[in-house]
Amino acid sequence: MLDVRRLRLLRELARRGTIAAVAEALSFSPSAVSQQLGVLEREAGLPLLERTGRRVRLTQAGENLVHHAEAVLERLEQADADLAEARGGLSGALRIGAFPTATRTIVPAALVALARRHPGLEPMVCETDPAEVAHALRAGDLDVALVHAYDFVPAEREPGLTTEPLYGEAMYLAEPARGASATAGTPGAPGAEACPPPDQGAALRAHAASPWITATPGTLCHTMTVRACQAAGFTPRVRHRMDDFAAVLALVAAGQGVAVVPQLGATGPADPAVHLTRLVMQRRTGLAFRSGAGAHPAVAAFGAALRAAVPPDLAGSRAEA
Repeated sequence: MLDVRRLRLLRELARRGTIAAVAEALSFSPSAVSQQLGVLEREAGLPLLERTGRRVRLTQAGENLVHHAEAVLERLEQADADLAEARGGLSGALRIGAFPTATRTIVPAALVALARRHPGLEPMVCETDPAEVAHALRAGDLDVALVHAYDFVPAEREPGLTTEPLYGEAMYLAEPARGASATAGTPGAPGAEACPPPDQGAALRAHAASPWITATPGTLCHTMTVRACQAAGFTPRVRHRMDDFAAVLALVAAGQGVAVVPQLGATGPADPAVHLTRLVMQRRTGLAFRSGAGAHPAVAAFGAALRAAVPPDLAGSRAEA
């Protein structure tokens, strides 16, 4: 009989590529991971792994077994959800991953509603970049997480995970205001551009020679800005790298460069030193969890609380995340 814990290790190896990466993600020693995978090979009765330099490649039998492992793990999540439903009354920890703009604007209201309806549940929020969510969910470090995708950075399908759409946001070009008569504001407030420009490329190309402020490399936000600029015909000259959009807008106000920011990243009082122009782009946010866990009462309750907390100007846009 194949051991589910070893199947999980094999699945992680298929995603991460090295035994060291699997060990780090699951808090094991590399030798322990190697030993358990060796036992799994003996259980299977044929080779599952091939070493290629420092990396390990799965044999065809190993790849096939990973597909079966995905199905087995999904059924186990469904079984856990059924048992939680049968027990009745939500309690215990719910580990939630969220990115900063959602944590600041939507998650608090969802947590208030969740505490009111399910006082025994203990939500535990951890700031998690969407690029890291898949690994954290599969490793069991998170139970549910908010993820996002951009028009220029579509979400990749992650085996073993399911994503449900939540809301969409407009995207804005933030630039220093020009003179006292320049308009400025936050999305939906007086002073912000209400309609998309006829040519998004032209709006970005106007700043081809300007310094840019982006998120740190490796994040989806950074990739989005670079790809949007490249689609407009240039590569941005990055001066500052900042993951907090409030800090990004402060640097824009100080004349340090221009940036592309999402709607929730530009909420708050209007800054007359910042001019916002709506772009023909969107950021789409979804709720991700392990496949089979969508029916878990705690996951479903948090999803319902989130949807109720989405502001009306976002709720109408539910494109796939």
